[in-house]
Amino acid sequence: MRKRTADYTDYADKIEKGKNKKVENMCEETNKKVKGMIDISQKGITIRTATAAGRVVLGEEVFEVLRDGQCPKGDVLETAKIAAINAAKATPSTIPMCHPILIEAVKVDFVMDETNKSVSVNVKVKSSGKTGVEMEALCGASTACLTIYDMLKYKGKDMVISQIKLLEKTGGKSGDYKRQN
Repeated sequence: MRKRTADYTDYADKIEKGKNKKVENMCEETNKKVKGMIDISQKGITIRTATAAGRVVLGEEVFEVLRDGQCPKGDVLETAKIAAINAAKATPSTIPMCHPILIEAVKVDFVMDETNKSVSVNVKVKSSGKTGVEMEALCGASTACLTIYDMLKYKGKDMVISQIKLLEKTGGKSGDYKRQN
């Protein structure tokens, strides 16, 4: 039985030595053959951004605790902001096929909705690199929501995390994307 890693090793050796004139096509061919992390070595560096969102419906009592800053664990939104930044930077350790990339900026914003007793989070990630930052933004938004839940669960466990979604992305070969709704 042939090892799957042999395909990639042979390919990497050919790139390293520069002996194959069809290096660009090999990248695509290898990605079709080998299951696993995609080879991005031939992609160009561009500035890439992605913004993702999430929402936590808290309920009245939990919303009051958040609004009034009464959580015994500390500042809920500040902690969730730090968690989102850490999650964006650590995405490849959670999502196995994500490439480790240089994160150059992470911006986290929260909006409290008194009417619906909820809090929404937006996480924008920026990088100049060879692959997008959508997963980093999504991990950041998800982790911010999970952190809010964790810090407030002592007051009520009926909270609902929802609407984790990519809002927009810029840069890269596939071009820009903006959610329409």
